[in-house]
Amino acid sequence: MRSSIEIYDLKSRTSRVLWQTKALFEAPNWAPDGKSLVMNSEGRMYRLALEDGAEPQVIDTGFALQCNNDHGISPDGTLMAVSDKVEFGKAAIYVLPADGGVSRLVTKNLPSYWHGWSPDGRTFTYCGIRNDVFDIYTIGIEGGDETRLTHGEGRNDGPDYSADGRWIYFNSSRSGRMQIWRVPAAGGTAERITNSDYGDWFPHPSPDGSKVVFVSYDSDVFDHPRDHDVRVRLMDPDGGNVETLFQLFGGQGTMNSPNWAPDGSAFAYVRYFPQP
Repeated sequence: MRSSIEIYDLKSRTSRVLWQTKALFEAPNWAPDGKSLVMNSEGRMYRLALEDGAEPQVIDTGFALQCNNDHGISPDGTLMAVSDKVEFGKAAIYVLPADGGVSRLVTKNLPSYWHGWSPDGRTFTYCGIRNDVFDIYTIGIEGGDETRLTHGEGRNDGPDYSADGRWIYFNSSRSGRMQIWRVPAAGGTAERITNSDYGDWFPHPSPDGSKVVFVSYDSDVFDHPRDHDVRVRLMDPDGGNVETLFQLFGGQGTMNSPNWAPDGSAFAYVRYFPQP
């Protein structure tokens, strides 16, 4: 096996295996109707029903056949955002019907890596690299001018909206080690949320606004590589009550994109198996 698609239930504090494969699958998004997960593998997008014995079904993304693990479904379930590099050789953000169809370009500045959808479904937040500087941006789903929320204070990456749309949580190395921060979605001063001995990545606020789940690497690990021993941790939105839920072999691909169940009772993730 290579990839194990799993679900963690907050009430019982247990995980269950949904599906396993010899292929490399990444970043499960939970569909708003609660019936399926959307994942990427080898440039394609797949939907996996939450039923025993289900197998992933490929989603037609048109020409976009180099999709990475930065993708997600709109709050109303009608659209999907993907990050793909076929057209320009660099990651660009596209939207298409959630059931598949023609991919429409949103970002003209590249590279851009999608990470979160605003609760009203009208805006994206994403990581953009401009002149080798990683920053957090927003843009309307119809395209146009992007809004820059951070300004080169270290590397800024992995943004996702809070449930009320007021905040964008992200990870930043501005303190010297990658930690979780948040910035007002309307723009303003960023505030630090975690102050840990780990490298904290990919914060995802829960749909009910009560928790944030994220991945933590050992402090000596640079960037967010795959195939490392990492921790999946949970905290209050203000950074309080931080706890380690479990450890696993993973990292890149484990939960790069929004992964909560619609009711906030569980989240999906990928566990990996070491390869020879």
